[in-house]
Amino acid sequence: MLNSTGELEFSNEEDPEIISQLTSLALSDGKSSAGAPEKTGYPDSVYVMAANIFQGIRIEKSAQKVLIKYGNEPLRSFSESEDQSFQRLSYELAFSALKYQDILETILIDSCIFPSTTIPDHLSSLIIVMLYDFQDRKFQTRVLSDNEESISEVQEVENLLNSFKIKLAAALARCRIKHDALSIYHILPETVRKQELRASTLPLYAWINTCKISPEEVYNNLKRRGYNKVKSVLHIDDKVFAVDQHCYDVLIFPSHLKNDLINIDLFKDYKLIFQDKSRSLAVHSVKALLNMDDDILMVNTGSWHTVAHMSILTNNNTSKVFVCGVQSQAKDPDLKTLFTKMGCKNIEILHETFINIESKDHRLQKVKVILLLPRCSGLGVSNPVEFILNEHEDTEFLKDHSQGGISVDKLHILAQQQYEQLTHAMKFTKAQAVVYCTCSVCPEENEAVVKKALEFQDLGNKVQPYSGTLLRQCL
Repeated sequence: MLNSTGELEFSNEEDPEIISQLTSLALSDGKSSAGAPEKTGYPDSVYVMAANIFQGIRIEKSAQKVLIKYGNEPLRSFSESEDQSFQRLSYELAFSALKYQDILETILIDSCIFPSTTIPDHLSSLIIVMLYDFQDRKFQTRVLSDNEESISEVQEVENLLNSFKIKLAAALARCRIKHDALSIYHILPETVRKQELRASTLPLYAWINTCKISPEEVYNNLKRRGYNKVKSVLHIDDKVFAVDQHCYDVLIFPSHLKNDLINIDLFKDYKLIFQDKSRSLAVHSVKALLNMDDDILMVNTGSWHTVAHMSILTNNNTSKVFVCGVQSQAKDPDLKTLFTKMGCKNIEILHETFINIESKDHRLQKVKVILLLPRCSGLGVSNPVEFILNEHEDTEFLKDHSQGGISVDKLHILAQQQYEQLTHAMKFTKAQAVVYCTCSVCPEENEAVVKKALEFQDLGNKVQPYSGTLLRQCL
């Protein structure tokens, strides 16, 4: 139970005029909210999932700097939803709380919630994510649906925050004034603010599964739903789409249409697949280098949709798409089911890691192109939450992005791993090309790695000189 010596004292002080004055000083969004829908809060289960995500990625501090103690056990979740919209809401809330962790902890201390309340450590993460949402709603009451399942821990935290409403708003206003910021949004590092701005303006990309439907059929289907085909979707608020100029099977939509699109049959039936354009550029780059019977080796694929796209582009060939690094054979049935639903027939799963596969492996003697998608900092990614959901990245990815960058040591470790994989790929002497694709804008992970690898000479193998270098980045 949550209890406080100050709850009764403050519960009778709620003056709507005072709250309005304080929250006007403490807006969470640095952009104008005119015309934006009013925020009403989340279902209890979203708060619990977000709290558990935050618990795993929060910034840990030295013992001398610890303001709030966090427990080690996750909250019990009553509904582990596989629904992507539910997961997206939870990850977005956790990521937002992570970006503002220092500020939120300071507000909790300044408002006397800590240490004046007896709060179990395992609820601290829930308090942080719910406080972020509370101030984002300008401390207004959450709107609950009639059929929503309530969770006792969420109700307890909500009652606690409501009882400290005035003090929380005042602490938030003082924080803004201390930093001489229009809002707490402006306290974030500039790199994080720029990332948020890019994420809000970038369009959506989706590729057409031509094994199941033709581009013309997709266009007609969308037109029947009120979508108009245009040349560019930039700065357009209507229901429109355009064909990408680099990839003939990729469509572009304005970002605000995501919720509308995700529920239509084209996406539910795997006829259209949302994915970052960098992955489509990578597989199209491979396709341009292939002959009819050439095989492909894919390394560190991330999303299985990238594998499926590569398979579909080569569907009319006799090519095989080898995918290495699927170490758990328990995943095989699920992957085969997914690939069958998408119409993929030429995929071969290898359970060895790439580094452990010999260049003379008899299965790979017809491989002519290696697609290398190494783990990277992802500092070219504008929307980290979407990237995690679509590319199955580790949630630690969010921690780096919440700070606007990664440490020099971690960057060096990643660059070394990338170099090792790229030089190993160059040992496959029958391969005629390596397509190297990152989602980083750091030269250390791109030009520097490729340049160093091109200087590589294995005295035991005569490596064919590469005629050119193809860099793909997600910008």
